[in-house]
Amino acid sequence: MPKEIIRCQWCGSDEQYVAYHDKEWGRQVKDDKTLFEFLVLESAQAGLSWITILRRRSAYQEAFANFDVNKVADFTAAHVEALLKNSGIIKHRNKIESTITNAQLFEKIQIEYGSFYNYLYTFLPEQQPLVNHWPSLQQVPATTVISDKIAKDMKKRGFKFFGSTICYAYMQAVGMVNDHIESCSFKY
Repeated sequence: MPKEIIRCQWCGSDEQYVAYHDKEWGRQVKDDKTLFEFLVLESAQAGLSWITILRRRSAYQEAFANFDVNKVADFTAAHVEALLKNSGIIKHRNKIESTITNAQLFEKIQIEYGSFYNYLYTFLPEQQPLVNHWPSLQQVPATTVISDKIAKDMKKRGFKFFGSTICYAYMQAVGMVNDHIESCSFKY
């Protein structure tokens, strides 16, 4: 008899959400391209639901040069105007402009630390992902001391749309923290 699959309740039964939960969320990401992708997506999500952005992920990929940070960092005012007409993404001027600025700042961090990954992990104890042991979704925090520190440092560097709540969601998405509930089949 097959074992029953248990998932974190937040993903519900939407196929795209379930696939994201099962295959990506909470899994450690080490490559800067994917770290930049999630920076773009999580920043776009500010004030919206994650499923809204997840459903537009391929449009974001196309709109933002397959998440090539160097290309996005070189986007011009003409790119911004074109993106404001793109119905596949969230047409919010400040979010679009901040994506370009964030790409430029991302590049600076890569130069300073060797990679964005190296920078992020300076904030984690022993530079290792955190594995939490929450019995239920209700116990998972929206922010932590670490997300506060990262968000504060990134704000000081000039990043936009990346406060502590977005930062913690980012940390969960890229596996800096594993917040699958204890009974979830995808915890380990």
